[in-house]
Amino acid sequence: MSRHSARPGRSRISARSRAGAALAAVILGLALAGCMATPVPDPSADPTGSGSPTNGPSTSPTGTAAPEPTLVPDGTAADNLPFFAAITASVWASEGRATGRAYVDALVAAGFDKAAMQVTRDHSTVGNPAESIQFSVRWGEECLIGQVGPATGDPVTVVVPVLAEGTCLVGQTRPIDW
Repeated sequence: MSRHSARPGRSRISARSRAGAALAAVILGLALAGCMATPVPDPSADPTGSGSPTNGPSTSPTGTAAPEPTLVPDGTAADNLPFFAAITASVWASEGRATGRAYVDALVAAGFDKAAMQVTRDHSTVGNPAESIQFSVRWGEECLIGQVGPATGDPVTVVVPVLAEGTCLVGQTRPIDW
């Protein structure tokens, strides 16, 4: 047998496995690096909504408060990442932080399409709270993905390509049937 031929007993890694491994590596890498996508603007910087900060430092070089992120329906996944990250951070700061439904409901209330979402389970197969929860919104040929939980630390949000199967998350997800 030449050194370039496959070894007996070893199977080829499927494209799905490679894509899943790549997604897991990206999310794990971001989690381990302690990255956080976009900070949520400080609402106390502009309590009147006038666009002029009343207290504290300016959040932009021009001296005016940066606008809060909003949904960009005709934009790209990257255009919508700041808004997705802000929603994720607000749920993470709430009592519902450990439930996937809280993230899905908040994203739907903000204008994201529920039919384009996936979410992992809140509990393990033996009933323990999940160490992390992932949720996603398919946006064209890309995915907005969030990951939260005690094993994650601060929330992580990223944009990644859609998997070959047309989904965003690898593995079994729970039905969003509410």
